[in-house]
Amino acid sequence: MSTPVQTATILRFDRFELDLRAGELRKNGVKLRIQGQPIQVLAALMNRRGELVTRDELRAQVWPEDTFVDFDHSLHNAIARIREALGDSAGTRRYIETLPRRGYRFIAPVEGIAGDLPVVPEQSQLPERQKEIEHGAPAALRSRFRAAAVVTLLTVVVLGFALWLVPTLSHPKSAGPVLHSIAVLPLDNLSGDSSQDFFVDGMTEELITDLAKVSALRVTSRTSVMRYKGTKKSLPEIAQELHVDGVVEGSVTRSGNRVRVTAQLLDALKDEHLWAETYDRDLGDILSLQSEVAQAIARQVRAQVTPEQEARLRVAARPVNPEAFEAYLRGRYYLTTEFSRGQELQKARGYFEQAIAKDPNFALAYSGLADSYVYLAFFRQLPPEVAYRSAKEAVHKALELDDSIGEAHDTLAMLSWRYDWDLPSAEREFDQAIALAPSYSCAHEDHSEYLGMYGRRAEALAELKKSIEMDPTPSSALTEAGTYYQLRDYEGLVEARRRGVTSNPGEWLEHYYLGIGYEGTGKRLEAISEYQQAIEISGGDQDATAALAHAYAGIGKKSEAVRILHGLQQRSTRAYVSPYLIATIYAGLGEKDKAFEFLEKAYAERSLDLTWHWKADARIDNLREDPRFQVFSRRLAVPNRTPSQG
Repeated sequence: MSTPVQTATILRFDRFELDLRAGELRKNGVKLRIQGQPIQVLAALMNRRGELVTRDELRAQVWPEDTFVDFDHSLHNAIARIREALGDSAGTRRYIETLPRRGYRFIAPVEGIAGDLPVVPEQSQLPERQKEIEHGAPAALRSRFRAAAVVTLLTVVVLGFALWLVPTLSHPKSAGPVLHSIAVLPLDNLSGDSSQDFFVDGMTEELITDLAKVSALRVTSRTSVMRYKGTKKSLPEIAQELHVDGVVEGSVTRSGNRVRVTAQLLDALKDEHLWAETYDRDLGDILSLQSEVAQAIARQVRAQVTPEQEARLRVAARPVNPEAFEAYLRGRYYLTTEFSRGQELQKARGYFEQAIAKDPNFALAYSGLADSYVYLAFFRQLPPEVAYRSAKEAVHKALELDDSIGEAHDTLAMLSWRYDWDLPSAEREFDQAIALAPSYSCAHEDHSEYLGMYGRRAEALAELKKSIEMDPTPSSALTEAGTYYQLRDYEGLVEARRRGVTSNPGEWLEHYYLGIGYEGTGKRLEAISEYQQAIEISGGDQDATAALAHAYAGIGKKSEAVRILHGLQQRSTRAYVSPYLIATIYAGLGEKDKAFEFLEKAYAERSLDLTWHWKADARIDNLREDPRFQVFSRRLAVPNRTPSQG
């Protein structure tokens, strides 16, 4: 029997090294994403290289008696994670050998560093008495020796089992920890093909979406976790930054239409493995796979999953055309990573349309298509009427196929608010979206801004707090700006956006909202500087350009304001320009009749700007006392709010 390695702190084999002190496995010096129990199992095997390490020995070393897990599944998946990290193929084992129903053996040569490796004694070095017993003693003596050894071994086993059984019966295994918040880290792409990154990132997002349906869990948003892709930070560091107590990590391997997903759950603060499982399916069953993973994780963290939530996960697990699912993930990739760029939004729309063509009953594809149209309208890539009519058709089809999609209800709420001007329906759909997907941060963000428009400050800030907890990234920071804007809290807007500009100086919206805050507090020169930076960074965005014109008019530079006004009017002959923005410039110039003329145009085309700006925009404050403004407010079903009410 070999002597366990006790003094080496780093064990090397092939191109790998296992750092026992740091608990890290590195390949060619690069840290691999494998932690917790898999690392401990690998260390146990390498410390007794060339020797069988039994399942019971691994249980005793790695899974203490008070650990509540399915040991068979946990050990199986720990070995699977190790083999994936090492690239150990199923056909030819280079590192770990399985001895069925017994245990495992590490079979590659190991070199110990920072300490002397004990030498395995050769047969010629065995003590003389042992050699005599094994080779030179008479047959009868050898037989009696073996019989005595068997009796002794059985006695030890029986006593050991008794010692294990008594505490087990008297002290049942404690349940696993109750985790209230988790983050799904970006899954690793083990397909050996970087072109599949979109697929793996999409799988990460879909798992987050499924977990967001569990009300007992707070799930960190996709935008927050994707910044940890390829990170070398430890789990406790990530957990502290995201304010979560559990982390899900894993990998995706795709080969044609076969997909293997390995997921494991860890107590992030303790860096302890709680659960792991491997799923191997056809791509057409991928929605079912995702649903199973989400339900398994919810069970492991002892989250209360209501029968309604279980039913929603089952509904979402329908079979899907593989080509449709791939097109859908490509669409989600462009929608979530490039949502402010018109060309990428057009690509997203095209992929969602491809998905629908391949699978006309794929509800998520319709939901994605609706979102792409909404963003195309927000960033003025399409006229409101065209974009919103298409968005409404898509979202209603999505909900007809699956009424449990919280994201679709959020989209419908935005359409009801910004296009239909139907505020009661918007409120109802926001409530439904949050009930169906409690951890969908976008729903909380949109609802926060909506409540701010109503002047419901406490409720708006409460929703804002929830969204930031789920998504502590610049995305939520911009929602903070929108909420303060709707509340007409310009001092709060300035304070928040100063921080935003410092942390994210390349985002034009940060400068734009800081300019609004400055103008709202009477600091027009500072506002002009921020608007100019926003225009430069965005490449001439209409909002920032119109805001600059209004600010120029406010300091008496009316010729500059008129120059910008004429430029926007010329642009409107070749591209869409919001008539509401033209109205704000005329309001700044004191030409009220022209301002109301363009407000009528905005009303006729159901401009999304009207409901967004109507109660908050300081640029039209000089119009609020005009009787025509009161008529507009009644037509919009949005009560007027004077500046003093902000």
